[in-house]
Amino acid sequence: MLRIKKRAAVAAVAAITALSAVSLAAKAQAKDLLATVKERGELVIGTEFQFAPFDFIENGKQAGLNLDLYTEIAKELGVKARFIDLPWPSVLPGLEAQKFDIVAGPLIITKQRMERYRFTPPIADATVALLKSAKDDSIKTPQDIAGKKIGGGKASAQLAQLQEFVKTLPGETEVREYVDNNQAYADLAAGRIAAVGNSLPNIAYVAKQRPNVFSVVMPPFGKPVYFAYVGRKDDEAKSLMDAVDAALLKIKKDGRLGEIQKKWFGTTMDVPDSVTEPNA
Repeated sequence: MLRIKKRAAVAAVAAITALSAVSLAAKAQAKDLLATVKERGELVIGTEFQFAPFDFIENGKQAGLNLDLYTEIAKELGVKARFIDLPWPSVLPGLEAQKFDIVAGPLIITKQRMERYRFTPPIADATVALLKSAKDDSIKTPQDIAGKKIGGGKASAQLAQLQEFVKTLPGETEVREYVDNNQAYADLAAGRIAAVGNSLPNIAYVAKQRPNVFSVVMPPFGKPVYFAYVGRKDDEAKSLMDAVDAALLKIKKDGRLGEIQKKWFGTTMDVPDSVTEPNA
């Protein structure tokens, strides 16, 4: 009986030792994401090349703010930036499946998204603003659209904010809904409507491309919301996200972010260092 007990004790100790060895081996093999990125020499970024001015194809090559800004972020990390182009519905699931390290997008910071993902410091103002004809001197502030015909993208968050905004204005302001924002811009250029409501970066890019046709009405009229990049929220990704945050804040402080914004939007944007209580 004593021998049996001793054998059982020895077996238990051996089992515990084996489990400990496996656990230690797993810990030794597991690396935080920043270490993995540095070892690889690449920051792999998931995005969609159909979102000008952030990511798009120009003359057969990738162009946009994300390419410029992530190139600077990668330099700060001591690696290169490599983008993976996917249909947008595949991007966030790809992040969660660890197919790449971080998402370009960018995405509007919302309370719901913050519960699931970690956001970087904002890179652009996503607040709703107005685009008008460059020749229209009657609209100097958002309130000046009162009584006019205006437009917005159908079923969009920007259209919903535009509709709420016009309720605060005197008189009858007609809001037309467009399936495609490009159709709204075409009607604006033709003089069929007086303004189009959309996120500030989008209309700023449109105005920059055709400055003789369009002009941005400042300031934006919607609730302040911001675009930012997105990463995983787990412990493994914390080191990388901390490093990306530090790099972005450095790039903002030394003026590189403003220069990139100016290049793609035609203007710089005042964005906070962080958003803890989003308006969306």
